Amino acid sequence: MNKQESKYFNTASYMDEALLSLLEKKDYDFITVKEVCQKAGVNRSTFYLHYEKMDDLLEETVNYVGNKFMDKLSLIGEVGDPTKVILTTDRFLKPYLSFIKENKKIYRLMHDKPYLFNLNKITRDLYKEIFDIALTNFNVKEEEKKYIFAFYTEGVIGIIKRWIDDDCKDEIDFIIDIIERNTFANEKNHK
Repeated sequence: MNKQESKYFNTASYMDEALLSLLEKKDYDFITVKEVCQKAGVNRSTFYLHYEKMDDLLEETVNYVGNKFMDKLSLIGEVGDPTKVILTTDRFLKPYLSFIKENKKIYRLMHDKPYLFNLNKITRDLYKEIFDIALTNFNVKEEEKKYIFAFYTEGVIGIIKRWIDDDCKDEIDFIIDIIERNTFANEKNHK
C-alpha cells in the first residue's frame, strides 16, 4: 500500500469510527456530515472526496464493522473451512454475540434499515460460501436446503434482533442456550 492509499484508508477509518461513536449518542437520521467531520478531525470537503452522502459512509462503516468481526472470528480457526463450521454452537456464538453487544447500535440500525446494507446480497453470499457446504455435510437434500437455511437464518436473526431490541440485557450464555436448543447444533438432544 502506497502512502496515498494509506492516507485514504486512515481517513476512511477515522470517519467510520466517528460515525460509530456518534451512533452511540444519537439516531443515525439525526447525525450530520458536519458532526462526522468534527469527530473524525477532517474537513467537510474531505468527506465529499470519499462519499456522496451519509448513506455511503454508513455502508462503508457496516463493512468496516463486518471486517473487524471477521478478524475476531478468524482467531477461532476453522472459519475458512465451512465443512467444519457449525455457526450455532457456543464456540462461534459467544464471540459473535459479544461483538454484537459491543456494536449493538450499528446492528440495530442494520435490522431497522436493511435496504441501506444490501442484506439480501450478504445472505446470498453466506449461503453460497458457508451454509450450502455445511448443509451438504448434514446430508440435507438439495431441494430442502433453501428452507432449512431460511429457518436457521431467520430464526437466529429473530432471536438476536429481539435481544438487541431489549438492549442486550440478557446474558450471552442465556441467548446461546436458546439458539442451541432450537437448532440442530445439538441434534443429538432432539433424537
